Amino acid sequence: MNTYILAHDLGTTGDKATLFDDRGRLIASAFMAYETLYPKPGWAEQVPEHYWEAFCASSRAIIEQAKINPKEIQAVSFSGQMMAALPVDSEGTALRNAIIWADQRSVNEASLLDKSVGFERFYRITGNRLSASYPVFKIMWIKKNEPEIYKRTCRFIGVKDYVGARLTGNIITDFSDGSAMAMLDIEALSWADEIVRAAGIDRQKLPDLSESISVTGRVGKDAAAESGLSHGTAVVKGAGDGPCATAGAGVVHEGESYFYLGTSTWMGLATKRPYIDPLQRTHTFCHFVKGLYAPAGAMQSGGGSLQWLKGILYDHLEKAPGNTGVDPYDLIGLEAEHVPAGSGGLLFLPYLMGERCPLWDPDARGCFIGLSATHTRRHIARAVMEGVCFNMRLIAKAFQDQGASFGLIRMIGGGAKSRIWCRILADVMQREIHILRYREEATSIGAAVAGGVGVGIFSSIDDAGGFAAVEEVITPQPGNKGIYTKYLDLFQQSYRSLSGVFRSQ
Repeated sequence: MNTYILAHDLGTTGDKATLFDDRGRLIASAFMAYETLYPKPGWAEQVPEHYWEAFCASSRAIIEQAKINPKEIQAVSFSGQMMAALPVDSEGTALRNAIIWADQRSVNEASLLDKSVGFERFYRITGNRLSASYPVFKIMWIKKNEPEIYKRTCRFIGVKDYVGARLTGNIITDFSDGSAMAMLDIEALSWADEIVRAAGIDRQKLPDLSESISVTGRVGKDAAAESGLSHGTAVVKGAGDGPCATAGAGVVHEGESYFYLGTSTWMGLATKRPYIDPLQRTHTFCHFVKGLYAPAGAMQSGGGSLQWLKGILYDHLEKAPGNTGVDPYDLIGLEAEHVPAGSGGLLFLPYLMGERCPLWDPDARGCFIGLSATHTRRHIARAVMEGVCFNMRLIAKAFQDQGASFGLIRMIGGGAKSRIWCRILADVMQREIHILRYREEATSIGAAVAGGVGVGIFSSIDDAGGFAAVEEVITPQPGNKGIYTKYLDLFQQSYRSLSGVFRSQ
C-alpha cells in the first residue's frame, strides 16, 4: 500500500488541499473557495461552516483526482490563516462567524491594553505589537458587545483548529497559532496571565496548546462519511500559514532565511530565541517544535504593488494583437529586463496601503520619485520591482540589527516565478537567491512536513529540506552593487522627506 499525506491550507480565499507522497512529491491538489463578509467598514468575517464544506469538498476531489484508496492517507494536517477569533461551544460548534485577521473593529480594546500593560511590555511578552489584528482584542470586543456569545463560549480557537475539532472532537491549538493570539508568553510557552487578566478574558476559555507535529486525534465516523476520508486516519495539528511557509521553504535551522513574495510580502527566519526588537520592527511566532521560533518582518504591498501596476498599465495589453493568452506579469518582466539597474533614476515607494515592517506607518503612501519625460512604461515596471526589493532589504537589515546572520535566501510565493524580479532581489541583497521548485505550495508543504513527522513517516522537521528542492540559483552581479547601494540610500531619504506630507494628506 502506498503512503500519502493530505495537507489542507485554509487561507483567506479558500482551502487548498494538497496530496504528497512519503518522498515529498506533489501528487494532486484541489482548491475550494469561500467568501469573506464585510458587515461594516473595517470588519471582516467568514462563515465557519464554509471552512468545513470546503475541507470536505477538496478532500473528496483529491481522492478522486489521485485515484487512491482513502486508507492510503496516513495523516491529515493543516496550515491556516492566522489571527482569527472563533468562539465554539464544548462540542466544537461555532457560535458566530469567525472574526478574521483583516478585521480592525477592536482598536479601542487595543488602546485599553496599551494603558494597562504598555506598548513595550506587551511586545516583550508576546513578541507582537499592540494591534487590533490580534485575537486577544477581538475576544475583548466579543465580551463587551456580544456578552451572551462570550458566556456560552467554551474555547476561542483559530480557523484550522475549528476544522480539526470537526474531524476529531478535540478542541486544541498549536503554539504557532497560540502565539498569534497575542496572549502567549513567547518564552515560557504558556498563556501569559498578565495579558489575560488585563484583557478580562477567562483563562479557561483559551484552548490547550500542542506542538504542530502532535497527533491531536483521529477522523471520527461522521466526519469520515462527510469528507470521504477513512475513519481513524490520524489528524496532526499543523501550524499557522506563516510558520508553515517557513517550514515549507526548508527553513528549520538557525541561520536559514526565506522571502515570501506574494500580495503581502515578508522575510522569515528560523531561530532558537524570540527576536525582541527594541524598535519593534519585526514580530515573532512560534515554529513547529518547542525551542524553535519563526521571526518575520512583513510589508503590506510587495506583490500587491505589481498587481496594482498590472491593473493600470498592462491588463489591456493581454488582448492586444499578438499578445492573446500572454500573462500580463510576463509582459511586465520582459519590459523590466530591458532597463538597466536603477531604472534611469526613477524610484518607487511601494507603500500603497501604508506600511508595516520596517516603518509601521499607516499614513505612508506609494509614489514615484524622479519621473521625467525620458521614462517609459519599462522604467516604471522595473522601478516598482526595485522599490519592493529596497524595502525587503530594509527588513533584512532590521533582523541584522538584532544579531541575525543568514547567507543564501530561499524564494517562495507567486512573485518568485518572475526571474527578473528574483535577479533584482539578488543584486539588491548581494546574496544568492535559491528559487524553490514548489513556490506556491510552501504552506501546504509545511503542513505535510508536520503531518509526516507526527505519524513517523519522517524522523524530524529536518526532513523539510527534502521537500524544498531548489529549481534555480541566482547569484548577485557585483557590478550592480554600487548602483543599488546609492539608490537604497535615496529610497530611505525619500520616505523620510515625504513622511510629513503623507501625514498631512
